Amino acid sequence: MKFLLRLLTWWNGQTIGTQFHTWRHGQRVGEDEMGNIFYQTADGKRRWVIYSGEAEASQVSPDWHGWLHHTWNEPPTAKPIPRKPWEKPHVENLTGTPGAYLPAGSLRRPQPAERRDYEAWTPE
Repeated sequence: MKFLLRLLTWWNGQTIGTQFHTWRHGQRVGEDEMGNIFYQTADGKRRWVIYSGEAEASQVSPDWHGWLHHTWNEPPTAKPIPRKPWEKPHVENLTGTPGAYLPAGSLRRPQPAERRDYEAWTPE
C-alpha cells in the first residue's frame, strides 16, 4: 500500500522519481526538528527538501527556508542563526485544521463570544 502511495501521489513524502534523483545527485545536508531532510547537488547550485509527511511548505523553518532559497550559503546545521529572546518557535500554518486560530465572534467557535461593542439598529 505504501508503495502505491509513493508511486501515485506527489504530496505524501517523496515519489519514486524524486527518490532516484536524490540517490543519484543528492548530498544530504541536514535534518530539521520536524523530520524534513535537506539535500543539495555536489556543486551546491540546487537544493531541495524531502518532507517527512505531507508536502506542506510551511513545515520548513525560517532558517532552512533561507538556506533553500540561497539567502545564505551555510546550512543551519553548520552555522546556526542567532535567536532573539522574544522570538517564538516555528509553527507550521494551521489554517484549515482543528488547531487554527479562531478570533472572538468567529462562526466556527464552539461558544460564540457575547458582543458588547455593537448595538443593532431597529427602525421606529
